[in-house]
Amino acid sequence: LGIYLAALLGNGLIITAIACDHRLHTPMYFFLLNLSILDLGSISTSVPKSMANSLRDTRAISYSGCAAQVFFLVFFILAEYFLLTVMAYDRFVAICRPLHYSSLMSSRACVKMAAAAWGSGILNAVLHTANTFSLPLCQGNAVEQFFCEIAQILKLSCSDSYLRETGVIVVSACLVLGCFIFIVLSYVQIFTAVLRIPSEQGRHKAFSTCLPHMVVVSLFVSTIIFAQLKPPSISSPALDLVMAVLYSVVPPAVNPLIYSMRNKELKDALRK
Repeated sequence: LGIYLAALLGNGLIITAIACDHRLHTPMYFFLLNLSILDLGSISTSVPKSMANSLRDTRAISYSGCAAQVFFLVFFILAEYFLLTVMAYDRFVAICRPLHYSSLMSSRACVKMAAAAWGSGILNAVLHTANTFSLPLCQGNAVEQFFCEIAQILKLSCSDSYLRETGVIVVSACLVLGCFIFIVLSYVQIFTAVLRIPSEQGRHKAFSTCLPHMVVVSLFVSTIIFAQLKPPSISSPALDLVMAVLYSVVPPAVNPLIYSMRNKELKDALRK
């Protein structure tokens, strides 16, 4: 409950500050607004149901409710990741191509990139949900997780057709890895450009906006890929739970802190 309330408060404050302060109507804060909305959706898909079950001392969820959880979690998590990739591109253009920033990151371009992130999340969610729930499940009905996770549902399948969904997961993992490589290459160029800035204050400002983003992306990617592709030999309920918390609960709660703590403009807007 404490983590959930922190996520609601932090992301709610960021959304309100960006929406109400005209000085924050820039591409970077537009993407941060979208990130906060996705964070709220992500943590609200799994945690409230888990808390309700805990209060009622039950672990029950309906079949349709489980399918809805899978759809919305895949949608919000992948859309958030694609948005983080777009945010890396935004920082790359701002620091390495400043003279072209206004043309490359126009309002129309920003809306198109944000829409592409949301649309990609929806397409992936439809694909994964349809594949997962088209499988015959005959190994019981107990999902060993506090929400419906694809990797745990696949364990209940008794058909070789589960390889189809595993293949889709591998393709998605390759896509995630490709985006991560793009983000890393963007930041290599960003840090190279930053180190050439003669002003120490300029370097500090650039690092303060880029390093938190890199930390968030690294934690997000490493935990979600490990959770979905780890070999069964090292799988355990405790490890599965920790990995699930790290990629589904921690980022929505800490993202507002990471993005606002070292951002003077956002802190001023929040005070206002």
